Amino acid sequence: MLIYNTTYHVEEGEDKNFLIWMQEHYLPEVEKNGTLYAPRIARILSHIEEGSICYSVQFEVENSAKLHRWHQEQGVKLNEELLNIFEDKVIGFPTLMEVIV
Repeated sequence: MLIYNTTYHVEEGEDKNFLIWMQEHYLPEVEKNGTLYAPRIARILSHIEEGSICYSVQFEVENSAKLHRWHQEQGVKLNEELLNIFEDKVIGFPTLMEVIV
């Protein structure tokens, strides 16, 4: 099993809107597809940057081929929506991790 994590740096003042959008639009849209599952959002406490709040958005996925297909079919579109809504006030960095234990 893999974990697909995206760390988002969210400009202060946009955090409430970002979380609402994530919970009401992004997560439900991703779950409709069925490829990514077990979503969670966590606030990152260890790397505090002045002027921003950082969040980790994580999903589980069976393998990298399924993640790649999801990204082509849905991920690109959702990322474009995020950019259109938040412009440069939200920046995301994806990481793919393998669960060992």
